[in-house]
Amino acid sequence: MLDELFATASDDADIRRKSVSLESLEALVENMEPAVSALKALEPASKIKIIAEIKRSSPSVGHMAEIPDSGLLALTYEQSGAHAISVLTERSGFGGTLDDLRHASDAVSIPTLRKDFISCEYQILEARAHGASFVLLILSWLKEPDFLRLSKFAADLGLDVLVETHTAEEIHVANAAGSRLVGINTRDLQTFRTDLRLFETMSHLLTDETIKVAESSVKKSQDVARYWNAGANVVLVGQALVTGDPSLLIPEFINAT
Repeated sequence: MLDELFATASDDADIRRKSVSLESLEALVENMEPAVSALKALEPASKIKIIAEIKRSSPSVGHMAEIPDSGLLALTYEQSGAHAISVLTERSGFGGTLDDLRHASDAVSIPTLRKDFISCEYQILEARAHGASFVLLILSWLKEPDFLRLSKFAADLGLDVLVETHTAEEIHVANAAGSRLVGINTRDLQTFRTDLRLFETMSHLLTDETIKVAESSVKKSQDVARYWNAGANVVLVGQALVTGDPSLLIPEFINAT
């Protein structure tokens, strides 16, 4: 499944590149205002911080929500206390678009994340051009040299990187690279099963300087409290928010810690 998602995302990027060249994106981002710092917005605090996610569907769950206006949902998230917004821009499995990222980024003052299956510089340029402050790089698929190259490219554009890990070996790669923002995704991207205990057993491998992000498996405030007690500084929450009332859930999740 992961190979298929990366292949489709890469093919879609190749199609877009035929109408919007890499050079034109480079010229566009050169004149943009500096991105909002995700590292500053998500730095450790006395309470958990929330990355609230915009997604319509997923391969594991199917359809979740219509979301006719990603900007309006992003604003609702921000007004409810979210510290950053994650926007699924992948089309085939998640029903997302780059327009979702643009509308969300235009609507809020907090950082926005392009969450996609990124494997090339063009996709990172797209993220910057559509208002993202940080991008997701997934170590379960990216080889270490490619991860390092893409991380540097993002940094050169003024973007932060959320590094997604699933194993001790991947955490070692992130640590060795000096990654500041590292997530442990408790959803297996091959089987799509979730296990919150994965964060609890691996979070100690992250360095003290790392902003520790728990990804997936949050259904209720008790899940947030478990992540917090295991050392998480941030939780990324998607399904619970798009299928529930974020104006109630986000404060509830924050106050669980």
